Amino acid sequence: MARVREFDTEKAVDAAMNAFRGKGYEGTSVQDLVDATGVGRGSLYAAFGSKEGLYLAAMDRYRERYALPLVEALRSGAPGRELLREVLVAAVDEIARDGSRRACLIVGAAMERVAHDPRVATHVESTTVLLEDALAQVVAQAQADGQVSGKRDARDLARYLVVTMHGLRVMGAINPDREALTAVVDAAMDALD
Repeated sequence: MARVREFDTEKAVDAAMNAFRGKGYEGTSVQDLVDATGVGRGSLYAAFGSKEGLYLAAMDRYRERYALPLVEALRSGAPGRELLREVLVAAVDEIARDGSRRACLIVGAAMERVAHDPRVATHVESTTVLLEDALAQVVAQAQADGQVSGKRDARDLARYLVVTMHGLRVMGAINPDREALTAVVDAAMDALD
Protein backbone atom coordinates (compact mmCIF):
# COMPACT_ATOMS: atom_id res chain seq x y z
CA MET A 1 0.00 0.00 0.00
CA ALA A 2 1.36 3.45 -0.97
CA ARG A 3 2.30 5.82 1.81
CA VAL A 4 0.32 8.99 2.23
CA ARG A 5 2.39 12.10 1.52
CA GLU A 6 3.28 13.60 4.87
CA PHE A 7 4.17 17.13 3.82
CA ASP A 8 2.46 20.11 2.27
CA THR A 9 3.44 19.95 -1.39
CA GLU A 10 2.50 23.59 -1.99
CA LYS A 11 4.75 24.82 0.82
CA ALA A 12 7.58 22.60 -0.38
CA VAL A 13 7.32 24.01 -3.91
CA ASP A 14 7.26 27.58 -2.54
CA ALA A 15 10.38 26.89 -0.49
CA ALA A 16 12.12 25.26 -3.44
CA MET A 17 11.19 28.20 -5.68
CA ASN A 18 12.86 30.58 -3.25
CA ALA A 19 15.93 28.34 -3.01
CA PHE A 20 16.27 28.22 -6.80
CA ARG A 21 15.79 31.99 -7.01
CA GLY A 22 18.59 32.47 -4.50
CA LYS A 23 21.17 30.11 -5.97
CA GLY A 24 19.96 29.10 -9.42
CA TYR A 25 19.46 25.53 -10.57
CA GLU A 26 23.10 24.45 -10.62
CA GLY A 27 23.94 26.24 -7.38
CA THR A 28 21.08 24.61 -5.47
CA SER A 29 21.96 21.15 -4.23
CA VAL A 30 19.45 18.50 -3.28
CA GLN A 31 20.60 19.05 0.31
CA ASP A 32 19.77 22.76 -0.07
CA LEU A 33 16.29 21.72 -1.18
CA VAL A 34 15.95 19.34 1.77
CA ASP A 35 17.01 22.14 4.12
CA ALA A 36 14.74 24.73 2.48
CA THR A 37 11.65 22.53 2.35
CA GLY A 38 12.14 20.55 5.54
CA VAL A 39 11.26 17.46 3.50
CA GLY A 40 13.50 14.41 3.29
CA ARG A 41 15.36 13.57 0.11
CA GLY A 42 13.38 10.38 -0.49
CA SER A 43 10.07 12.17 -0.07
CA LEU A 44 11.10 14.92 -2.48
CA TYR A 45 12.11 12.34 -5.08
CA ALA A 46 8.88 10.40 -4.52
CA ALA A 47 6.80 13.55 -5.00
CA PHE A 48 8.70 15.25 -7.85
CA GLY A 49 10.81 12.49 -9.41
CA SER A 50 14.02 14.48 -9.50
CA LYS A 51 15.62 17.82 -8.76
CA GLU A 52 14.56 18.90 -12.25
CA GLY A 53 10.98 17.84 -11.54
CA LEU A 54 10.96 20.05 -8.47
CA TYR A 55 12.53 22.86 -10.50
CA LEU A 56 9.77 22.61 -13.11
CA ALA A 57 7.16 22.65 -10.34
CA ALA A 58 8.87 25.74 -8.91
CA MET A 59 8.74 27.38 -12.34
CA ASP A 60 5.03 26.63 -12.53
CA ARG A 61 4.57 28.21 -9.10
CA TYR A 62 6.56 31.27 -10.14
CA ARG A 63 4.32 31.65 -13.17
CA GLU A 64 1.21 31.37 -10.96
CA ARG A 65 2.51 33.80 -8.37
CA TYR A 66 4.11 36.45 -10.58
CA ALA A 67 3.33 36.15 -14.30
CA LEU A 68 -0.38 35.35 -14.19
CA PRO A 69 -1.30 38.17 -11.78
CA LEU A 70 0.71 40.56 -13.95
CA VAL A 71 -1.18 39.42 -17.04
CA GLU A 72 -4.48 39.89 -15.20
CA ALA A 73 -3.45 43.40 -14.19
CA LEU A 74 -2.62 44.17 -17.81
CA ARG A 75 -6.10 43.01 -18.81
CA SER A 76 -7.80 45.32 -16.30
CA GLY A 77 -8.81 47.87 -18.93
CA ALA A 78 -7.07 50.76 -17.16
CA PRO A 79 -5.68 53.54 -19.37
CA GLY A 80 -2.79 52.00 -21.30
CA ARG A 81 0.12 54.36 -20.71
CA GLU A 82 -0.71 54.69 -17.04
CA LEU A 83 -1.05 50.92 -16.72
CA LEU A 84 2.30 50.27 -18.41
CA ARG A 85 4.03 52.65 -15.99
CA GLU A 86 2.24 51.11 -13.00
CA VAL A 87 3.40 47.63 -14.01
CA LEU A 88 7.02 48.75 -14.36
CA VAL A 89 6.96 50.72 -11.10
CA ALA A 90 5.38 47.74 -9.31
CA ALA A 91 8.33 45.62 -10.47
CA VAL A 92 10.74 48.23 -9.12
CA ASP A 93 8.85 48.38 -5.82
CA GLU A 94 9.00 44.61 -5.46
CA ILE A 95 12.73 44.55 -6.22
CA ALA A 96 13.48 47.37 -3.77
CA ARG A 97 11.21 45.88 -1.09
CA ASP A 98 12.70 42.40 -1.43
CA GLY A 99 16.28 43.57 -0.98
CA SER A 100 17.58 39.99 -0.97
CA ARG A 101 18.77 40.28 -4.58
CA ARG A 102 17.02 37.07 -5.54
CA ALA A 103 16.85 36.50 -9.25
CA CYS A 104 13.73 36.30 -11.34
CA LEU A 105 13.27 32.58 -11.87
CA ILE A 106 12.38 33.09 -15.54
CA VAL A 107 15.47 35.22 -16.22
CA GLY A 108 17.64 32.78 -14.28
CA ALA A 109 16.22 29.82 -16.19
CA ALA A 110 16.74 31.61 -19.49
CA MET A 111 20.40 32.19 -18.73
CA GLU A 112 21.17 28.89 -17.03
CA ARG A 113 18.95 26.15 -18.45
CA VAL A 114 17.25 27.08 -21.73
CA ALA A 115 20.19 26.17 -23.97
CA HIS A 116 20.23 22.52 -22.88
CA ASP A 117 16.84 21.72 -21.34
CA PRO A 118 13.92 21.72 -23.79
CA ARG A 119 11.29 21.50 -21.04
CA VAL A 120 12.66 24.59 -19.33
CA ALA A 121 12.98 26.35 -22.70
CA THR A 122 9.33 25.65 -23.44
CA HIS A 123 8.27 26.94 -20.05
CA VAL A 124 10.32 30.12 -20.30
CA GLU A 125 9.11 30.80 -23.82
CA SER A 126 5.43 30.22 -23.00
CA THR A 127 5.58 32.48 -19.95
CA THR A 128 7.37 35.18 -21.91
CA VAL A 129 4.90 34.98 -24.81
CA LEU A 130 1.98 35.18 -22.36
CA LEU A 131 3.38 38.42 -20.94
CA GLU A 132 4.30 39.76 -24.38
CA ASP A 133 0.78 39.11 -25.69
CA ALA A 134 -0.81 40.96 -22.78
CA LEU A 135 1.59 43.88 -23.17
CA ALA A 136 0.98 44.02 -26.94
CA GLN A 137 -2.76 44.35 -26.34
CA VAL A 138 -2.25 47.21 -23.89
CA VAL A 139 0.21 48.96 -26.20
CA ALA A 140 -2.10 48.59 -29.22
CA GLN A 141 -5.01 50.07 -27.27
CA ALA A 142 -2.80 52.88 -25.95
CA GLN A 143 -1.72 53.60 -29.53
CA ALA A 144 -5.35 53.68 -30.66
CA ASP A 145 -6.12 56.09 -27.80
CA GLY A 146 -3.17 58.32 -28.70
CA GLN A 147 -1.35 57.62 -25.41
CA VAL A 148 1.58 55.82 -27.06
CA SER A 149 3.24 56.67 -30.35
CA GLY A 150 2.22 54.61 -33.34
CA LYS A 151 5.69 54.90 -34.92
CA ARG A 152 6.52 51.33 -33.90
CA ASP A 153 4.58 48.09 -34.04
CA ALA A 154 2.74 47.25 -30.81
CA ARG A 155 4.36 43.79 -30.72
CA ASP A 156 7.85 45.31 -31.01
CA LEU A 157 7.09 47.70 -28.15
CA ALA A 158 5.72 44.83 -26.08
CA ARG A 159 8.98 42.92 -26.60
CA TYR A 160 10.90 46.04 -25.61
CA LEU A 161 8.87 46.24 -22.39
CA VAL A 162 9.50 42.55 -21.64
CA VAL A 163 13.23 43.18 -22.09
CA THR A 164 12.93 46.21 -19.82
CA MET A 165 11.15 44.18 -17.14
CA HIS A 166 13.75 41.42 -17.29
CA GLY A 167 16.52 44.01 -17.27
CA LEU A 168 15.04 45.62 -14.17
CA ARG A 169 15.19 42.22 -12.45
CA VAL A 170 18.81 41.73 -13.45
CA MET A 171 19.85 45.23 -12.41
CA GLY A 172 17.85 44.87 -9.20
CA ALA A 173 19.79 41.72 -8.35
CA ILE A 174 23.00 43.69 -8.82
CA ASN A 175 21.82 46.82 -6.99
CA PRO A 176 18.20 47.11 -5.77
CA ASP A 177 18.34 50.92 -5.69
CA ARG A 178 14.79 52.18 -6.19
CA GLU A 179 15.81 55.57 -7.55
CA ALA A 180 18.13 54.13 -10.20
CA LEU A 181 15.57 51.53 -11.27
CA THR A 182 12.81 54.14 -11.44
CA ALA A 183 15.02 56.19 -13.77
CA VAL A 184 15.06 53.15 -16.09
CA VAL A 185 11.25 53.08 -15.97
CA ASP A 186 11.16 56.78 -16.90
CA ALA A 187 13.49 56.14 -19.84
CA ALA A 188 11.35 53.22 -21.00
CA MET A 189 8.22 55.34 -20.85
CA ASP A 190 9.95 58.10 -22.82
CA ALA A 191 10.77 55.52 -25.49
CA LEU A 192 7.03 55.01 -26.03
CA ASP A 193 6.62 58.62 -27.23
